[in-house]
Amino acid sequence: MPLETRLSAFMDGETSREEKEELERLIASDPEARRIFDELKHGSDVGRKAFDEVLKEPVPLALVRSIKSAQAPKAREPAPRLSRPSLKLAPTGRQALAAALILFVVGGGIGYLVGMQPSGAPAAAPASPAPNRTWLDDIAAYHRIYAHQPRHIVEVQATEVDEISKWLTGTVGVKFNIPDLAADGLVFQGARMFIANGKPVGQLIYKDLDGDVVAICFMKDEGVAGDGNFDETIKDDVSIVSWHRSGTAYAVVGPSSDAMLDQIADRVSSEI
Repeated sequence: MPLETRLSAFMDGETSREEKEELERLIASDPEARRIFDELKHGSDVGRKAFDEVLKEPVPLALVRSIKSAQAPKAREPAPRLSRPSLKLAPTGRQALAAALILFVVGGGIGYLVGMQPSGAPAAAPASPAPNRTWLDDIAAYHRIYAHQPRHIVEVQATEVDEISKWLTGTVGVKFNIPDLAADGLVFQGARMFIANGKPVGQLIYKDLDGDVVAICFMKDEGVAGDGNFDETIKDDVSIVSWHRSGTAYAVVGPSSDAMLDQIADRVSSEI
């Protein structure tokens, strides 16, 4: 089965003891499996919270009154059943012999047709194409994880500006400046690096006054022509504003509730 299906069954407690131990070892050792497990767990938590909120909604008074005032359905009297005449289905000797001959002829014809077919293996059904995953999908997945890691939100602290510039420039291959976003209520926290779409991505991380995380991501992407136009994408609870320029892909990612993300992206585009 696909890994997502196995991990979903593991979360629901529907796996055997041996498979449970195997998946626990896989989650502990494989970053991709751990990422998929964290996404499934986060989605389950979001769905459970949403369902709990629905249960908290009060029942309308009109519905309560209609239920209380409704009368119980009257019991219907059983309708008299009509007796059917019994039929005798026992075949005669001639009928049984004729039926046996017909089955023999039909069975022989089917066996002959099957034997004439080529003995090659049946053709496999064409596999459905895999969804086209982009670096924005990886950004959204990582943001849901590290945005809730208060003690490990960055790899290099904001006080080590020279180390951040040297490290990310050498690893990602993109020269950059660290934008000052204090006017937008954002405080620089530090930097980290992760892999998206098979390429290293540099990330500058900020926090607003409410503690929400807003990050600037950049990746070498010479295969896409850059026009500098913004493209806003919302993936559930994460909002991303992305653009391309001079062989580099940029993105500003934050919570989807942040209405100022496009203005922040405009400032980042001119300062980075």
